Amino acid sequence: MEVLISSAFTFVIVMDPLGNVPLFLSALRRTAPGRVQWVILRECLIALALMVSFLFAGRTLLTLLGIEDAALKAAGGVILLLIAIRMVFPTPERTIKVEATHDEPFIVPLAVPYVAGPSLLAVIVVLVSQTPDDWPLFLGGLVAAWVITTVVLYFSGFLQRVLGRRALEAVERLMGMILVILGVQMTFAGIKEFFL
Repeated sequence: MEVLISSAFTFVIVMDPLGNVPLFLSALRRTAPGRVQWVILRECLIALALMVSFLFAGRTLLTLLGIEDAALKAAGGVILLLIAIRMVFPTPERTIKVEATHDEPFIVPLAVPYVAGPSLLAVIVVLVSQTPDDWPLFLGGLVAAWVITTVVLYFSGFLQRVLGRRALEAVERLMGMILVILGVQMTFAGIKEFFL
């Protein structure tokens, strides 16, 4: 149960649903108002399919590449640190000024990379590879995180009106600071395992 809760918490932080609210609203600004919620659900389902695929196929890929568990832990920690730094200190690419290229986005950029980005896919592979026997718990954590993310994004317009952009940014930075701690812990665990 602890693995399920901790993995769900990690996945939610990396998915960053509150941080994605302004990005989703910006990308969907040319979409017909009656279709916005449907597009959000569709894109989140596509993202879920991709994430579950990585959960099951990731370990096989790493085995083929001959990557050791210690390296995975250290690399996973570094990835989490990089994600956390971008959350605490946002870059221009992660602002609300994202140009919409179509009236109704499909897969890019909503499903990938906003929900199922490269960082999240890497974290999924790393976590499952560390303890492959716990894959049902990781799957449960992933689905729980996906449900939370989908609900937040589904009500993104309402959340931005109620909370405001500043509150969303404050919560995102707080989550980033928590992610820094998780990333450092994972990196140290990988280094310790490598030398012992």
